[in-house]
Amino acid sequence: MSDLEERFSTALHNTSRAWRQALDRRIKYLGVSQASWMTIAVAAKASAPLSQSELADRLGVEGATMVAMVDRLVKAGLAVREPSTTDRRIKRVVLTKAGNLLFDKVRAEAAAFREELLAAADARQLLQATELLEDLQRLIEARC
Repeated sequence: MSDLEERFSTALHNTSRAWRQALDRRIKYLGVSQASWMTIAVAAKASAPLSQSELADRLGVEGATMVAMVDRLVKAGLAVREPSTTDRRIKRVVLTKAGNLLFDKVRAEAAAFREELLAAADARQLLQATELLEDLQRLIEARC
């Protein structure tokens, strides 16, 4: 691995972690953990209700971890489990009104954070970086 490739890999990992941690600090007043708001965001952005295993896959966690997370969201009144219409073994995770309201707040804070952080970024460089990251994601997903 070249020095530039290693530098890129390290910067990508560290920036992703720093971004999530900074956003987590910003929304701490909402009373949800990073794992909770990320789960809520993935569920809210899905085009259809996801199963617990689909949520786990999208968040890169184990199934058992996701079960515990969904348990906490259900207990907090932020989500419910609904039976699948096609497979009775599968439960779909659906956000409640409170869960959707929380997502709206998280999304608003994330948008403000993103705008502040990227305000001084050159639009051309931002587009190039975005396209590179999207290409890398496609490449990685094609290998799996």
